[in-house]
Amino acid sequence: MSSSGQPPPEPFRVSQLLYDTRYRSYTIQIFALAVLMLAFAWAIDNAVRNLEALGKDIDFSFIFETSAYDINQHLLDYDSTSTHGRAAVIGIINTILIAVMGCITATVIGVLAGVLRLSRNWVVARLMTVYIETVRNIPVLIWILFTVAIVNEVLPGVRSFRGEDAMTGLLFDSVFITNRGFYIPAPVFEAGSAAVGVVLLLSMAAAWYFGRWARARQAATGQILPVFWGRLAILVIPVLLAFFAAGSPISLEIPALKGFNFKGGIYMRDSLIGLWLALSVYTGAFIAEIVRAGILAISKGQTEAAYALGIRPGRTMSLVVLPQALRVIVPPLISQFLNLTKNSSLAIAVGYMDATGTLGGITLNQTGREMECILLLMAFYLAASLTISGAMNAYNRSVRLKER
Repeated sequence: MSSSGQPPPEPFRVSQLLYDTRYRSYTIQIFALAVLMLAFAWAIDNAVRNLEALGKDIDFSFIFETSAYDINQHLLDYDSTSTHGRAAVIGIINTILIAVMGCITATVIGVLAGVLRLSRNWVVARLMTVYIETVRNIPVLIWILFTVAIVNEVLPGVRSFRGEDAMTGLLFDSVFITNRGFYIPAPVFEAGSAAVGVVLLLSMAAAWYFGRWARARQAATGQILPVFWGRLAILVIPVLLAFFAAGSPISLEIPALKGFNFKGGIYMRDSLIGLWLALSVYTGAFIAEIVRAGILAISKGQTEAAYALGIRPGRTMSLVVLPQALRVIVPPLISQFLNLTKNSSLAIAVGYMDATGTLGGITLNQTGREMECILLLMAFYLAASLTISGAMNAYNRSVRLKER
């Protein structure tokens, strides 16, 4: 016995790493990690040996060589004299573009379809059921090909906007929808536009802070503030004042029909439009079921109690049902965003040059660096997936219910 009356500590034995529950879990984890690292090391060594047998080595210098091919849709300057590295960047930007556009549109479609499927109107509910069950049970590649075919065959040609009986564009003749794609106005930034951009960023931060403060005040006092109109005023008024004070430094370049095609503005190719719509409609069907399940997971007693207190249906949905339903909706929603981003790799089927079409397609075939190209492509999709998961998990933590 020690001077404190406690028995002396038991001496550590190696057998405790396996038989003692205090250490056994750590031993298993370390062993599994070591096996995994050995497996990776074996795979890398085997790949290097096989490449050496073929007279190759792992070399990424090809990204500085001239690409010698064109990309039909690009947001940055690019031509056939650019490097393979820049071609890969263009493809990555194209993938990010379709992923962002698709996630936003699919969320809107999914939320509307999910809510409407719960409608008491029999016709509306059945129409949404037909949409969801039809779209979900047909492969996404078929939807992509079908949507692009509709864009090419159904939408009017460019010549329809020429002549005496010419069609007019949308939004005061500034947006033109054709079978070649969409032509929309492009912003033109002049001197002073940077100041307007700074004011816009500050206004967005102020609008976010106002919304957070209003929610905290409502939780503390029960007073409901006009958050939507307050945010809109904070976001719009300072930006307009800065815009006119700087001399209207931002204008729009309207597409105009010149010769056999439209000139100016932003050109969104038919492949981009078809891919965007197909992925949005397809993923939106899955999101609709997630939204419906999230709403149904909330007990009807919650809604009835809110109505009994005199809360309007809109407030009941935003203050009672939706905050609880988000706990069910957000986790599977992350998977759908990841699926949409990875499904965008099917873009090569319709000629849209994304990361798979550039880095994993033409660049791979021209340089013969299949190992390097695939590794870079895997790294990009891994980084994109982890970024989406991290952002959505952070949002999930922010909307979960706070218990006292």
